[in-house]
Order: sequence, then structure tokens, then C-alpha cells
Amino acid sequence: MQPTGVWALTPPAEISEAEFRDWQRLLEQRAGMVLGEQQRRFLQNSLSARMRELSVGDYASYYRCVTDGPRGAVEWSHLLDRLTVQETSFFRHPPSFELLCRYLQGRLAERSPARPWAFWSVGCASGEEPYSLAITAMEVLRGETANAAERFGVTATDISLNALEKVRQGLYPPRRLERLDEALRDRYFSAQADGHFRVLPSLAERVCSARLNVLDLAKAPMSGMDIIFCQNLLIYFRRWRRREILNRLAERLAPGGLLVIGVGEVVGWQHPDLQPVADPQVLAFTRKG
Repeated sequence: MQPTGVWALTPPAEISEAEFRDWQRLLEQRAGMVLGEQQRRFLQNSLSARMRELSVGDYASYYRCVTDGPRGAVEWSHLLDRLTVQETSFFRHPPSFELLCRYLQGRLAERSPARPWAFWSVGCASGEEPYSLAITAMEVLRGETANAAERFGVTATDISLNALEKVRQGLYPPRRLERLDEALRDRYFSAQADGHFRVLPSLAERVCSARLNVLDLAKAPMSGMDIIFCQNLLIYFRRWRRREILNRLAERLAPGGLLVIGVGEVVGWQHPDLQPVADPQVLAFTRKG
């Protein structure tokens, strides 16, 4: 019998070339994720950590575990949590939210109070982006109406169930709020005894989270969205798939709607119904009409 603690201290076994190719194919087929040679060590460490928890001794056995029927589907979800959830923060790319603020302010006069603004955070991770969208909307609308919270809603989607649970909890460590103005922090968060900050219920109720694999966008029910943010997600995919994802998102944008993409995540993409926004710091498009 192996002594307690020895397994945890043993460095991960090297993944073979054939095993690496098998995992590459599986990840791209199921989630569209493309892992190159530079991510080999990351994959190996992520797989090994999960294998230790399950006491699985080799990569081939764990591969069978992930691909074996309904139980494999559950384990696949656990693995995706390790491979996709990234460290992020509120207002991670400030120019994108500054653009959003100007966009909302510029369209207030033409907007009917009877039609709430519809936001969508695609690949929302642990929720910092959708809550940043909600804070921006509240700040713009609170000066215009007494019932600002009723004038918008944010849909937050991600492939990771663990990430979506964090969205629902709305609890964040101080480092995630470093880019947040102190006045905004006090207005939309409550400080916890352990130093964390929790999103106030009045803001949290404006954010609805749901699981979505972007490879299944054709089946997604979202439509007529006014603002779509898709940042730090497309980097996982091949160029042709990035364009395919963006084409699907463009179809779900309302006339005059705004699509914001991570800077540098796609080059040369165009859509006949969209026109680029003239902002050197942000990659964004508005829908014609």
C-alpha cells in the first residue's frame, strides 16, 4: 500500500505524444478548444491534478473515464472547470466599458422605457464581466429614471457549471475589485467579515446565468440583444471557428446593437450587417438599421 501523502508529492507523469493528440482531438471536438504544444504542460498538470483526486493512475484510464456514458459527461464537466476558468477582474478592459457608457448615453433619448436593455456576456467565467455590465447600466440609467434596475437585464453564459455557480454566489476577493472605483464598490457590494465582497441583491437580480457551449450557438434562444460582450474567449478557437462564432453572435444582435470583442482576438473579420466602431482601443461593431 502506498504511504499517505506520497501520491500527492509525486510529480505528474509525462503525457505521451499519442495521449496528447487524443486529448487535443477530444477538447476541440467537444468544446472547440485548441491546445497547441505550448499548452501541453498546462494540460498535463490539469489532468494530473484531477486524476489524483480520483486516484486514477494513467492518462488512458482517465480518458476512458471522461468518455464513458453519463458518468463520463459529469466528469467532463469537472475537467472543463479546470481548463476554462481564468483569473479575471471587474472592468478588466476599461476602454470597453467606457465605450459602452458612451453608447448607452447616446441612445437614451431614442429608447422607450417600455423596452429594457438586453445585455449578454458570452463566456462570463466567474461573473466579473456581467456584473461590470450591470454596474455600467445602473450608473447610466440611475440618473435618468427612478427605476433603473427595471430598465435592463444581463444574460451570463459559460460552459463551466462551477463558474456559473460563482456568478450566482456573487462573492469576490478584494483583488478582483482593484479596478473598481471605491464609490462604486460601496454602492454595489457589501463587505464581508473575511474581507471578501458580495454583490448586493438589487444588482445580482439583474443578472441571469445559464450554461452554454458556444459551439451550440445555433440552438441558443438569445435574440434581439442590445449589447453583446465576447472577450477573452475566442483565443481558445481556430480562426475559422472564431469567425463562425462571431457570425452567430451578429445574428442575435438587435438593429443598432453593440458587439464588443477582445482586442486582437480576431483579425480581418467582417459582417455585412455590422459596421466597425471608430475606437482605437476597442474592437467593436454596431448592427446597421
